[in-house]
Amino acid sequence: MGKIRILMLGGTTEARSLAHALSADNLYDVLLSLAGRTEKPSAQPVPARTGGFGGRQGLAAFLRDGGFDLLIDATHPFAARISQNAHDAAVDVGIPAFVLRREQWTAEPGDHWKHVANIPEAIAALGTSPRRVFLAIGRQEAHFALAAPQHFYLIRSVDPVEPPLMLPNAVCILDRGPFEIEREIALLAQHDIDVVIAKNSGGSATYAKIAAARRLGLEVVMVMRAPAPAMQTVATVEEALAAIAHLFPPAMKRGV
Repeated sequence: MGKIRILMLGGTTEARSLAHALSADNLYDVLLSLAGRTEKPSAQPVPARTGGFGGRQGLAAFLRDGGFDLLIDATHPFAARISQNAHDAAVDVGIPAFVLRREQWTAEPGDHWKHVANIPEAIAALGTSPRRVFLAIGRQEAHFALAAPQHFYLIRSVDPVEPPLMLPNAVCILDRGPFEIEREIALLAQHDIDVVIAKNSGGSATYAKIAAARRLGLEVVMVMRAPAPAMQTVATVEEALAAIAHLFPPAMKRGV
């Protein structure tokens, strides 16, 4: 039996870490697929492709034509459509699949969270009176702020928001995590922020803004994750490696 062919849908820190771990084992042939939403993605330890597949049917055809044995969804926790397509395409092709998704954050003593289902709800939750908002959700959905132009917005993203937001009172900054809590506290204080809008992405890379809001006693409007597809889910790279070993025992991998 040849190498185990794995298609990993990535873009997260966990995806890169898993790819690095798998690259050290010559039993695996891994292709990492990136959505292409970041203009300058980090270097990857395995071969990578960029771009979509054309939905469920396109992904299924790619899996079938490439002779893949396993599909791993290690996309961002809010990439709901991609995750559903991954589940459906794996079912269509008849290969195993699982999700690598870090645990979400949970509120701690001192947190002041308001839970909402999506970004439009988050913007509406700000109310009508002008507020000073740290919009820490990336660039893809920043345009929803146009519905409430009375607020000041501090918008942070890895790449520039395109097209530029025509807001009367906004500051856009470019930066990439991981972030440090003291720097986040200084950033929030510098712009006199009184509310943070964030997605419950989980993980440590961007958690500093949540800890900073707690330290400063600020409200956080927290966008919750959508329900995940009915697919096996693991939370860590170690759990992912164990799941792969369970699916493809060493004897099978070596053709014994």
